[in-house]
Amino acid sequence: MTELLPPSAGFSATALALSLEPLPSAQLLAGLVDAGDVKTGVVELGAVGGVSFGLWEHTAGVSTDVEADEVFVVVSGRGRVEIAGSADEPATVILLEPGTIARLAAGSRTIWTIEEPLRKVWFAG
Repeated sequence: MTELLPPSAGFSATALALSLEPLPSAQLLAGLVDAGDVKTGVVELGAVGGVSFGLWEHTAGVSTDVEADEVFVVVSGRGRVEIAGSADEPATVILLEPGTIARLAAGSRTIWTIEEPLRKVWFAG
């Protein structure tokens, strides 16, 4: 794999153009949005010590997902992510704004409510 961010290099996380695609209908909440209204884009930038990292963007709207184990930093946009609870733990809501650092556990069921197009830098092992 050719890394987009090789060692000893850098660029603006907000300036890199991402190709945005409509989400599959299975990731949209029925009745809240029309298919094609919510789009996301992702690019893997490279890996260090077995940890991949990249950029992800989500347009304004609501979507659901089942997460991978990751840590991320919001670089632009606003919204929230609700992580479904279980019998032992209540649901958790993380407010998302530039500078937010968060961790998601693999298998977590989430609802992303994005008010302003959101871009994050993610790290996943």
